[in-house]
Amino acid sequence: MFVRLSLVRRYALLCVAIGGISFLSFRWSFVEKTVIHIGEGLMANSSQFTLEGKPFRILGGSVHYFRVPKAHWEDRLLKMKACGLNTLTTYVPWNLHEPERGLFDFQDHLDLEGYLSLAAELGLRVILRPGPYICAEWDLGGLPSWLLRDKNMKLRTTYPGFTEAVDSFFHQLIKRVVPYQHSKGGPIIAVQVENEYGSYAKDTEYMSFIKEALLSRGITELLLTSDNQDGLKLGGVNGALETINFQKLNPAGMNYLEEIQPQKPKMVMEYWSGWFDLWGGLHHLFPAEDMVAVVTEILKQEMSINLYMFHGGTNFGFMNGAAAVGLPAPKPMVTSYDYDAPLSEAGDYTTKYRLLRNLFSPYHTQPLPEVPPLQRRSAHQPLVILQHLSLWDSLPFTGKPFRSSTPVNMENLPVNHNNGQSYGYTLYETTITSGGTLNSMHNIRDRALVFLNRHFVGVLDYTTLELPLLEEKGARTLSLLVENCGRVNYGKTLDDQRKGLVGDITLNKKPLRDFIIYSLDMKADFVNRLQSSGHWKSMRHQPAFPAFLQAKLYMDRPTDTFVKLPGWSKGVVFINGKNLGRYCSIGPQQTLYLPRPWLRRGTNQVMVFEEQEADGKIQFASGPDYGMTVDVHKFGFCTSS
Repeated sequence: MFVRLSLVRRYALLCVAIGGISFLSFRWSFVEKTVIHIGEGLMANSSQFTLEGKPFRILGGSVHYFRVPKAHWEDRLLKMKACGLNTLTTYVPWNLHEPERGLFDFQDHLDLEGYLSLAAELGLRVILRPGPYICAEWDLGGLPSWLLRDKNMKLRTTYPGFTEAVDSFFHQLIKRVVPYQHSKGGPIIAVQVENEYGSYAKDTEYMSFIKEALLSRGITELLLTSDNQDGLKLGGVNGALETINFQKLNPAGMNYLEEIQPQKPKMVMEYWSGWFDLWGGLHHLFPAEDMVAVVTEILKQEMSINLYMFHGGTNFGFMNGAAAVGLPAPKPMVTSYDYDAPLSEAGDYTTKYRLLRNLFSPYHTQPLPEVPPLQRRSAHQPLVILQHLSLWDSLPFTGKPFRSSTPVNMENLPVNHNNGQSYGYTLYETTITSGGTLNSMHNIRDRALVFLNRHFVGVLDYTTLELPLLEEKGARTLSLLVENCGRVNYGKTLDDQRKGLVGDITLNKKPLRDFIIYSLDMKADFVNRLQSSGHWKSMRHQPAFPAFLQAKLYMDRPTDTFVKLPGWSKGVVFINGKNLGRYCSIGPQQTLYLPRPWLRRGTNQVMVFEEQEADGKIQFASGPDYGMTVDVHKFGFCTSS
């Protein structure tokens, strides 16, 4: 039984408090039906889905639990229910659940079982998309970076090193979700086999392997695959219903599905309600009226639909992916995953939400639930920076440095129990005795700040490959602070996503040697050690960048808010040890979402890692600023999610 009565009772009190009596009675009737009656699962034996032997139209929406603080899950799913959706879809991020090989985490914001249980309590069906690859504009498409320690790794194939790792992960994952299947009285009505494999298609045996990995571990619900139109011909697998992904309705895709699956239900697994943003670009919008027109036509054609995204959430930490398809060099996604979705990054209702609620309402036999109230939000007074600590003074807190005669990429560093470094920055230092031309040889992934005797001299990245170094007498320390800006999450270059220095760097055409390497992954334990250290300097002393800067935020009553850093250059924000995400002056994103659950009553520790320039104040806003906008179809980059 998936009903925790304490939550239901708590919700009942909320409904009464906000006058949502019709929602309360609707929810209780659904819970009673779900718990007592377990009929036939989701079937695709005719032109319409059936569930428990009755026609069932999937009105779905994607909300990723790992992009939303756990304390906000219920708020977001209640708003989904009130919009008229009946099905929740979510990916499962392997890289978060197994951050080191054999070390599994399903706690706190990664409590997938709690998320599935909550969906059941709220009367939402679930389509689970467990990967192992998920795309999702997420670092390496959700694959853990330690896979790349194997120099021969072939991701998303039946290469033994990959299949063994998948089997180990699925052994832990699938046993947790099996009890939540419809056949067991749970909310899961379908499970997706991998994700958009037709756009990758490097191994004809791979999809069969993934399907069997699911079935052999107890998955009994309907299997689905999901591809954009170009990938449909190569992404299917026997025994799984093929579904399609798009933003504009194209008859060719529907005709192809009818040809290969006559008299089967048609479903848009990803109807892209908006789009993602890239650093240095514009904020993408998909007009609400255009979106609703397509959704209306999909429903008229009696297709099922899943809105990707219904609520985007946030790429907290270093979890953003990067785009490479059609671009001269990879470009990282921004921290926000607002996606111009029906429900905003902070859980606000948008025009899309209101139009969709009106559109979906006639597809229900009972009135839709009352719309839940919005979360309280506020703008706080600016914070004055109190202390600073240079990057160089922070190095004793990073752990023992590693010495190597040649450069070592991030993933192959002997750190994190020999799982390598996954995210953040890596510092490479060596000694030079002359000036001349420093050349990256295309071996910097993705961007390096260059220092001589710890004084900044320039940047090397995908477009700037050479840097002149002035001639001086004597030996000097050359430092390269290399940032992993986010691994590509889509396309055929996944095997090439190693970060840091991935090969030789030359000075006057001679490879540099004898490096001291520091891992700066900026995990919570490092941040906490740094905050409690006694090495901080007051602002009476001028900060030397890169630097960590500290301030204190006092809150009598914590609320959601947005952090603004005008006058700052580029870096990362930490709140009470949690990584809020990256910021960058090039935009488009100008604010970082700070959720209430990450704040506490009283004093909150705010720490910023800034690479080059700081204003001295941290500002706040009650709403987001995602920068200048552009219609996604004018940009012409709408391919996959």
